[in-house]
Amino acid sequence: MVATSLLLGGLTACGRSSGTNAEKDDPGEGRHRVTGRIVSVSQERGALLVDHDEIPGYMPAMTMEFKVASGDLANARPGMKIRGVFYQAAAGFHLEEIWPVDDAGVRIVDESARALRQDTVTRGGGAFREVGEQLPDFALYDQSGEVVQAGRFRGRQIALNFIFTRCPDASMCPASTMKMMQLQQAAKEAGISNFQIISITLDPEYDTPGILRQYADERGIDTSNFSFLTGPERAIKDLMAQLGVLAFQDGPLLSHTLATVLIDENGKIIHRVDGSQWQPGDFASRLHRPEAKGSS
Repeated sequence: MVATSLLLGGLTACGRSSGTNAEKDDPGEGRHRVTGRIVSVSQERGALLVDHDEIPGYMPAMTMEFKVASGDLANARPGMKIRGVFYQAAAGFHLEEIWPVDDAGVRIVDESARALRQDTVTRGGGAFREVGEQLPDFALYDQSGEVVQAGRFRGRQIALNFIFTRCPDASMCPASTMKMMQLQQAAKEAGISNFQIISITLDPEYDTPGILRQYADERGIDTSNFSFLTGPERAIKDLMAQLGVLAFQDGPLLSHTLATVLIDENGKIIHRVDGSQWQPGDFASRLHRPEAKGSS
């Protein structure tokens, strides 16, 4: 087992401004929670026309336009039900902290979170999964707002880590993302087609699907086999516990460790490196091409 003292010794503080948790009741002064259905998407105006529900004590149900960030705009589609937080600015109404609201998807994510919580509690002090153990089951949202379950990646080799989009320390999350991009390219050049990269946010309070999509788009990341995942804070904390990543809030700072984990086609953890000094070439050398069907 990775010693707790070693993990704590690797904690690095990353500054971030305080976010607004989608699960908190009070979104802040001048901000209001809203649910509704997207009527239309205007790429030219960078806005969504939303038929929203009543906001008790503030606004009746109506259809109105909201300015949104580029990642949310890219994820939006007519007929999609969403929830978010809006505020009024000089340029009009803005909507952020947008999450998809699909009953089936919400049920899958919630049920998975409960099962993961129970598994973490049952494992107790042995929650950390050693090399040789299986990747825990999970269901989270990817950068497109789609529900992604761990079983979707069975049969694929996986490199997995935890990052967050507001991390300002160039040697931490930004460096880890760059190395994952280099690993993705190395696997592609080696002709390894059954390879997947997963980066799970440490900051689900801020990192919605749209924020993660914008993060990927701004870096020109090929998301065909590179998924950024977010979801319920409790589920992510349980995944962190089971994969040996520590994080805690210290005032405006988020202190956390880094770990990069390699998982084989059967979901077994086969290699891990703690800290930021792992090398893409090392991980690439541990990947293998799947055997061609019919080969002897």
